[in-house]
Amino acid sequence: MELQRGRLIDHIQLVVEDLDASRRFYEAVFKVLDIPVESNSPSHFWGDELFISTPDGPEAAGKLTGRHHIAFLAKDRETVDRFYAAGLEGGGKDNGAPGERTKYHPGYYAAFLLDPDGNNIEAVYHGKAQRSADSVRLSFDMPQI
Repeated sequence: MELQRGRLIDHIQLVVEDLDASRRFYEAVFKVLDIPVESNSPSHFWGDELFISTPDGPEAAGKLTGRHHIAFLAKDRETVDRFYAAGLEGGGKDNGAPGERTKYHPGYYAAFLLDPDGNNIEAVYHGKAQRSADSVRLSFDMPQI
């Protein structure tokens, strides 16, 4: 069996009340992060691994909206600053202006916004780092059960 690895999370779904307001917010912040928003469906859209739907949309099955926290990795401090500005312009609310959060670790530079449904959306830059690979391919045999 062969698996592709490289990210911890495959996808996250947020269930929202006002899809148009959420689309404006996520299109604004995703543009800064170079993440395309896809789908013209009246019940959902997605950007990379984040899937956003109305309560009656695919896979939501009537779930209620709720407060969640998602942190997106930014490539530098300027991107965190632009994410914050774009998010405010896109209808988000301030939940922590761009700045260093040394209580997490030295060099943790982040900004926090509340999306239209109150989800805490963060962009964070941890400082210079070198990735070992874009992804890792694992190949192994599964035991027969």
